[in-house]
Amino acid sequence: MLVSAKEMLTKAKAGKYAVGQFNINNLEWTKSILLTAEELKSPVILGVSEGAGKYMCGYKTVVGMVNGMLEELGITVPVALHLDHGSYEGAKACIEAGFSSIMFDGSHYPIEENVAKTKELVAVCNEKGMSIEAEVGSIGGEEDGVVGAGECADPEECKMIADLGVTMLAAGIGNIHGKYPENWAGLSFETLDAVQQLTGDMPLVLHGGTGIPEDMIKKAISLGVSKINVNTECQLSFADATRKYIEAGKDLEGKGFDPRKLLAPGAEAIKATVKEKMELFGSVGKA
Repeated sequence: MLVSAKEMLTKAKAGKYAVGQFNINNLEWTKSILLTAEELKSPVILGVSEGAGKYMCGYKTVVGMVNGMLEELGITVPVALHLDHGSYEGAKACIEAGFSSIMFDGSHYPIEENVAKTKELVAVCNEKGMSIEAEVGSIGGEEDGVVGAGECADPEECKMIADLGVTMLAAGIGNIHGKYPENWAGLSFETLDAVQQLTGDMPLVLHGGTGIPEDMIKKAISLGVSKINVNTECQLSFADATRKYIEAGKDLEGKGFDPRKLLAPGAEAIKATVKEKMELFGSVGKA
């Protein structure tokens, strides 16, 4: 049974740990993440970008697969199914399809329009018992083809959006999606601190969790970050394990070409990455 991310994040903020959002791309991804969450007794958020939703044949297909897995795998930990960087249309489609949480990324609209659209979606989500994430200040890097430099959000704008009643807030603090460049300046803890002081108990979200040093992650959590998004790292570990399997010629031995065998090392690698992150974020045993 899917749940809103509200309760798990409120607990995380109070307990000074973070819940991981792990983006899913297919069945193997979803299964690996859910099994690891169950094994470690950790709450978890499954993120779906609009591109991944399209790839997996639409949001209804995703909802059907995830609900089926929760039942068949006997998952008991809290699981939220969350639209990542949703457009206004995407958010509406996911509400319709049965997601339990959405992110409306109105950061590219003028602030007035971002406010108006966020307000409308907050009302719908409240009515349906769903959680909603908003974004202020664009997160840099590449997100489905859109490249940005990693700006810092304006804390006053953050407060303005937080006051609309969103569940959680993603504020740009110099973080980027994908791999970090050599000359990356690091996270702006000054911005994070200023945002936290103005938004109080609001759980804050850190996008682009791949490649941020562990000490920075821990410091961000201590300053109110309660949700951290991970995607690239699982993709890299999956690709690496798959390459090794093929380079070792395993796909040519016996029935090694069977997709269940071919994709198994990658699926195990995702589990290992998710476990490492859950331990770092402090969510193990918090379900």
